[in-house]
Amino acid sequence: MNIEIIREYCLSKKGVTEDFPFDEVTLVFKVGGKMFALTSLDGDFSINLKCDPEKAIELRETYSAVLPGYHMSKIHWNTILIDGTLPPSLIFEWIDHSYNLVFQKLPASLRNQLT
Repeated sequence: MNIEIIREYCLSKKGVTEDFPFDEVTLVFKVGGKMFALTSLDGDFSINLKCDPEKAIELRETYSAVLPGYHMSKIHWNTILIDGTLPPSLIFEWIDHSYNLVFQKLPASLRNQLT
């Protein structure tokens, strides 16, 4: 798994945009103007994903590659280390979960525009 695979997967979702709002190395994916994933283009490869608080704790207890969100709300965000210990299918499932959490919180009119 590499950054291009994750980038393509995120961008394949309806209404997703990418940008660098913080600096030139932090790539952020948004739906409806709200972040659902971000990753750094330098250093160790990881991705921050929004997560249901109860599920976030469960994932951290189950997988050593899942940590509290780095520079994010530790309640709602996890940092996933992309170090080869997790199958890509799990990472894609967690990207979907993050996207869906954010998408469902968007105003109905915006959700309708994006679908």
